[in-house]
Amino acid sequence: MATPLRQFQLDMPYHIYNRGNRKNSIFLDTKDYLRFIRRLKEYKDRFEIELLCYCLMSNHFHLLLKSRKEDAITKFMLTLCTSYSKYFNIKHELVGRLFQERFRAKLVETDEYLLHLSRYIHLNPISEDIEKLNFSPRSTPGVELSRLKEYPWSSYNEYCNKTKGLCDKDQILSYFSETNPADSYKSFVEDGINKNEREIISAFL
Repeated sequence: MATPLRQFQLDMPYHIYNRGNRKNSIFLDTKDYLRFIRRLKEYKDRFEIELLCYCLMSNHFHLLLKSRKEDAITKFMLTLCTSYSKYFNIKHELVGRLFQERFRAKLVETDEYLLHLSRYIHLNPISEDIEKLNFSPRSTPGVELSRLKEYPWSSYNEYCNKTKGLCDKDQILSYFSETNPADSYKSFVEDGINKNEREIISAFL
């Protein structure tokens, strides 16, 4: 019996995330990340998904997206995760489930939540460092900021460098300076290094 498709509100943003089964890695090398990103682009175009931002980590991923087509998000995610799982298991000679579950999804109902969530997603590569900074008043965010800029598997630099890539950036950037929204958004994200964004996000959950 087929698993029923989840119902999503049309043209509303959702935080989609998943992690490896038993918290195991889902990306073992550069080719794995690149494969996932290629499939992300291919399937978002096929299912007419609007990807607002993303971040891939070694054992989990975050996507912020929406769609104007009924059932598109579920079909997109099932196709993406199934395709990548098959590739990963064949390449690394593994068997069994790669992901902990199908995927998790949370509706983003307010503009404030949307902005903080995008910042939380983009700060994921240095989230552990941020928590350490909060308990060490003598620490400075310079090293963490450099690491954030150098991290290749998120849409952060796509936003800050004004380059065209996977994401539809207009909605998020529309909340920032009309003259230079990319720089304003960059400052907003970097300001989060001195805050515990995880606690801020939890207030919306």
